Parts: sequence; C-alpha cells; structure tokens
Amino acid sequence: MTDFTTTFTVSQSPEAAYAAIVNPRAWWSGEHTGIADRLGDVFTYRYRDIHYSRQQVIDLVPNRRVAWRVTEGTLNFVADRNEWAGTTITFDIEPGEGGTRVVFTHVGLAPQVECYDTCSDAWTSLIQGSLKQLIETGRAELIELEAPAA
Repeated sequence: MTDFTTTFTVSQSPEAAYAAIVNPRAWWSGEHTGIADRLGDVFTYRYRDIHYSRQQVIDLVPNRRVAWRVTEGTLNFVADRNEWAGTTITFDIEPGEGGTRVVFTHVGLAPQVECYDTCSDAWTSLIQGSLKQLIETGRAELIELEAPAA
C-alpha cells in the first residue's frame, strides 16, 4: 500500500511551517471546531455536505512533526462513507539549507481506496496551495473544493 504524500520546500523557518500547520482553519477551507495545537486536542472539519471528519492530535514535536488521527470520517461520494476513519495525517518538517521542507502524508489514503483520486487532488490543492502560501506569506487564499461527480 502506497500512502498519499506530497512535499514542498519554502524559504521560511521550521517554526513558521509548524505554526501554520497547527492552525488548520487558516489554510483548510470549511467549518472547524476545536483546536489543533496541543497533544490530545480534538477538532472537527466539515466541508458542505461532502465531508466531515474528527481528528485528534496524536503527535506534536514542535517545529519537526505534527500528526492527526482521524477518529471519525464521513465522505458522501464513495461507497464506504467511513473510508477516512482510522487513517493518520502527518506533517514532517525538515530544516535544510536555505529553507524548510514539509512532507505531508495521509497514511491510509492509498490507490486501493475509492476516494484516492478525489482526495489526493484535494490534498494537493490544500497543501501545495493554501498551506504553502500561509507559510510563505502569513496569509492563505482558502481554496474552495469541487464536489466530485456522483
């Protein structure tokens, strides 16, 4: 199984990348409740009637790593509406020459699951677009995602 991964590098510090990642409402469009900047925190995400998920922060290493466990998930456009439940979303922050590399992985989002194409496209837009922009400029243009064709 190959989990979905996308990577980018910015000239900003690991501290800037970490601060942006732990503030998902600043880069992930939709409705949010809760917070995500302390170990054990729980937050929910809802995007229209397309997606609902509940995440718990399971790993936080300041300026190095963030991980969320999806404890509940509902996708309205796939047969197994709970496909995301039990998956893990990770951000590895790697300092380097002249910048910071961010490696995003959604463990459990693999080509074998129905939502892979739609969800990996959405993650790519959010991570390579909104999150990267937030780290680089301090502001993100929130991306409105399209509902997948039924």
